Amino acid sequence: MSAHQPPAGSARGSVASRDQASVREVDRQQLVSSCRSVLERNWREGTRGARSFSYTAPSPGRYSWQWYWDSCFTAIVWRRFDRDRARAELSSLLAAATPDGFIGHTIFWGEPVDRMRRLFYNVNSRSDFMTSTIQPPLLAWAWRIAVGDPREVPAIGRHHDQVQRERDLDGDGLIWILQPDESGLDASPKFDSAWGWRADGLPGFPLLVARNRRLDFDIRRVEAAGGIVVCGTTTNVLHNLSRLALGRPSITPILLERLYHERTGLFHQLVRSRRSSRRNQPHRVVTWSALSPLALPDLPEAIGRRLVEEHLLDPAKFWLPVPPPSVSASERSFSTRDRFLFLRRYWRGPTWINAAWLLWLGLRRLGYNEPADELARRVMRAVAAAGLREYYDPITGEGMGARDFSWSSLIVELAEPEPSAANSHL
Repeated sequence: MSAHQPPAGSARGSVASRDQASVREVDRQQLVSSCRSVLERNWREGTRGARSFSYTAPSPGRYSWQWYWDSCFTAIVWRRFDRDRARAELSSLLAAATPDGFIGHTIFWGEPVDRMRRLFYNVNSRSDFMTSTIQPPLLAWAWRIAVGDPREVPAIGRHHDQVQRERDLDGDGLIWILQPDESGLDASPKFDSAWGWRADGLPGFPLLVARNRRLDFDIRRVEAAGGIVVCGTTTNVLHNLSRLALGRPSITPILLERLYHERTGLFHQLVRSRRSSRRNQPHRVVTWSALSPLALPDLPEAIGRRLVEEHLLDPAKFWLPVPPPSVSASERSFSTRDRFLFLRRYWRGPTWINAAWLLWLGLRRLGYNEPADELARRVMRAVAAAGLREYYDPITGEGMGARDFSWSSLIVELAEPEPSAANSHL
């Protein structure tokens, strides 16, 4: 058996030839061209005070501001069409940074937050320039892929130093979040047991925001006051990829020590509160986040193969018609619905392109080339049929959420893969 092939009879062998005829209908050149057209339509330029900005709005109809990790993903695609715009996109994030390097997860280059959104947005005042909370810190990794060596830009190192200093609560390299939206995975069911009725997408969420606002969104003050804090897998995977891009020591061994569950072969988050018995308690709802360490180039091969063969390629869990769903289909919380009452609840089942891309990187690294190609074909078919949507029904491929969604242009990375993808572009 080759060192880069799974054992004979594994799940990968049964999926490679499925739906071959329909795959040929996807015109890759047309798909790439439509992605570029959406990015160009969503491009924004201007000035605010003495600062100039250039970025890609996530979606013109729903998301007009600059979101941190959206810009990082979008810059990765822009490098294929216009490297100057890739640099400008990420430079606009740096232009928003405070002197100590903090960058909020949403930057309000244009109009400020309105009164209704202030209830849900992590700002102290409607006049705030950006939110007071983070998103997964992948700026250095995105810069490495889209622009060049991030070590040559002191502001990038300063930003990641600030994240480490403020969010590494245990001094071991792992970072923690104080609200579910800081993970970028908003209403994922993996947060249900942590925040309960105050979880994102539920009526109590504005109360969580208001409580943290009173504490200046300071994670140490939140924890000291008995608030919930979470050490999540995907947040730390992206944090670690940026550390590697900066030439810093990997925290993969710490991820394995603290977040990996040997019996299930999955990664899980830690949840703790000083006012309850849930100190460093693992939370084991199985979502795509449990597989996200596949994107790490130094993940031990045996663990990566377990993630792929026992979970990702299982048609009862993640190998759905449009993989991977954001929640394992075997979980009771899996749903293709994205609303609860009048509120949207994201990441509870539908497939997102950034998640598909991150897991696809692991398939490439481990030599699962046929499943990697099959995943790309299935997701490409959905995007070709529905356009760049925010997320997709993992069973029917129907487009859902916002239209002309910029980071879904990451489908280009699957349609026209580069050799460096096999090492996560590091």
